[in-house]
Amino acid sequence: MSNTLRSYLSFFRLRFQSGLQYRAAAAAGVSTQFAWGFMEIMLYTAFHRGAAGQFPMELQALCSYIWLRQAFLTCFSIWMVEGDLFDLISSGNVAYELCRPMDLYGMWFTKAAAGRLSRAALRSLPILAVAFLLPKPYGLSLPAGPAAFLLFLLTMAMAFLLVVAASMIMYIACFYTISSLGVRIIANAVVEFLSGAWIPLPFLPDGFRQAAELLPFSLMLSLPLRVYGGDIPPAEAAWGLLLQVVWLAAFLLLGKWMMSRALRRVVVQGG
Repeated sequence: MSNTLRSYLSFFRLRFQSGLQYRAAAAAGVSTQFAWGFMEIMLYTAFHRGAAGQFPMELQALCSYIWLRQAFLTCFSIWMVEGDLFDLISSGNVAYELCRPMDLYGMWFTKAAAGRLSRAALRSLPILAVAFLLPKPYGLSLPAGPAAFLLFLLTMAMAFLLVVAASMIMYIACFYTISSLGVRIIANAVVEFLSGAWIPLPFLPDGFRQAAELLPFSLMLSLPLRVYGGDIPPAEAAWGLLLQVVWLAAFLLLGKWMMSRALRRVVVQGG
């Protein structure tokens, strides 16, 4: 194992262990996510009872979609950010980060990934356990099949990397702004809507939905959750997985280019 890889793994482990210390915040988050999940299910159940024939998803698949999103909220939500990275940029303390013998992009990517995973480790298991015990169709069902479960794992891993890569672009964009607030508001609104976090994409008009499914945002959430419930067949899921690889490569290249350009122009004042 190279020294560089060992350094990243050590950094990841330290950040992950640090994130596991916030158990009280995780408990509060779990209770909030249960409340939000039940409210969403009651809302869509009312729609389903009123017009079951026009419902674009099976109710069981939709409930699984909602519970999986709540369980892995910290992995898929763009607004789950590392606030200290914004502070490093705005305060000028990024200069200390540049003194480390590590690539800044790789270090921040590792830090963001570890932070998200540590939060998910504390929150996901209680939500999944309770959701599995709920009666049908309101609980979390088993995967649509072995192929669907395997594709779910693959697309979920790629979705997680896409979210981290997208958040890196958001962090780096703040090198060019006075405040991070505007970048965060725009990113949250665009990504949350087009990823299916607010409204599952099958509920959107056909033309708009088809266009949204080609964008990277739907690949950050909608694809893996719909694969799990069988709403997306394996052949279509394999195509989605390929799109995830293409968009991830594009995001990584864009992020690295933005970082190198920003660091060439960055000026840190003070003693």
